[in-house]
Amino acid sequence: MTTSAAAGDRDTRYKWIALSNTTLGILMATINSSILLIALPDIFRGIALDPLAPGNSSYFLWILMGFMLVTSVLVVSLGRVGDMYGRVRMYNLGFAVFTVFSVALAATWMTGRAGALWIVLMRLGQGVGGAFLFANSSAIITDAFPENERGFALGINGVAAIAGSFLGLLIGGVLAPVEWHLVFLVSVPLGLFGTVWAYLKLQDNGIRVVARIDWLGNVTFALGLVAILTGIVYGLQPYGGHTMGWTKPFVLACLIGGAAVLVAFVAIELHSDHPMIQLHLFGNRTFTMGNLAALLAALARGGLQFMLIIWLQGIWLPLHGYSFASTPLWAGIYMVPLTVGFLVAGPVAGRLADRLGPRPFATAGVVLTGVTFLLFDLLPMNFSYVWFALLLMLVGLSFGLFFAPNTSSVMNSLPIDMRGAGAGMLNTF
Repeated sequence: MTTSAAAGDRDTRYKWIALSNTTLGILMATINSSILLIALPDIFRGIALDPLAPGNSSYFLWILMGFMLVTSVLVVSLGRVGDMYGRVRMYNLGFAVFTVFSVALAATWMTGRAGALWIVLMRLGQGVGGAFLFANSSAIITDAFPENERGFALGINGVAAIAGSFLGLLIGGVLAPVEWHLVFLVSVPLGLFGTVWAYLKLQDNGIRVVARIDWLGNVTFALGLVAILTGIVYGLQPYGGHTMGWTKPFVLACLIGGAAVLVAFVAIELHSDHPMIQLHLFGNRTFTMGNLAALLAALARGGLQFMLIIWLQGIWLPLHGYSFASTPLWAGIYMVPLTVGFLVAGPVAGRLADRLGPRPFATAGVVLTGVTFLLFDLLPMNFSYVWFALLLMLVGLSFGLFFAPNTSSVMNSLPIDMRGAGAGMLNTF
């Protein structure tokens, strides 16, 4: 075998190793991000705390949303750090951090408010590990695959990201009624295996950026985004006789103050020699539009997931004779067609986008999502499951059509030394 043939064989083997490991990491992180949507009632029963009692609702919200808040805040910074110090090194660290905090969560021994606070803090720690994983996985795949194969590879990774968010519902529904600690323990073997595998097999083959950490930019971005997300969290709570708290002074201060800090952040970045966010990337129309489309699609997907869980658990399943104790499990089971649709469409759309270009598939995906949402609106409250399952399958197909081509388009628009930062921005949106 010639030297060039041997090198090509190694590259072929390595790209599948990189895809497999990053897919495992994203699957683990996204399962963890959604598993509590189903498992929270059992967790609060397990720690003997009523989340609806006065003074306890904040525990409910922070356990539910703390992981994603930390991930959203840190993913851009850690993508930039990956560009500077090595994407694989930062990704490996993320696997290890995530696993350590998963072990700590599975070992929760306290009850009451002390137990709830422990879970909140450990979930925030998990979010740090998740941010390392989210920030660097797409960049590692982009480094490992040639441009004409990235759509397929990112499609597989995207399947893990979206499917994990729905598999978390099913796994939570199965495990939480048996023993709530298992909800956190499920991540531990995956994390241990993935950490060792990543350390032994992944290799940095991107270009490192020689730069200093933009501390002022990092701090202002984190403070602004945390303030806004905190305002949103507390805006969901009742206040002053209203069902929600958007007029609460604290909420208004968080939202307005956070927006002001983010404006200051943009000014800082424009004058920084080593900015955390490369604002000039938004001069690229493909990058800008791809990020905007990803934001809107994520809002639609998250809103749909939340509404369908409430619809199934609170209305449809009880109407059909299911006890409230069993509705978490069955809600996860009845939403399986959505995951199947995405599993089918994601890799296929990625492969076709590599050959024919991403724009027609991403556009068709978001149009089909909108049409499916309108069809959901036509369902009666006590619907026939056959029609519901067909719509779930259709919306899963639409998500799959959009995700891989859009991600591939954004990542291909980035220079090689900006892939970590660009992937971080995409994940934040």
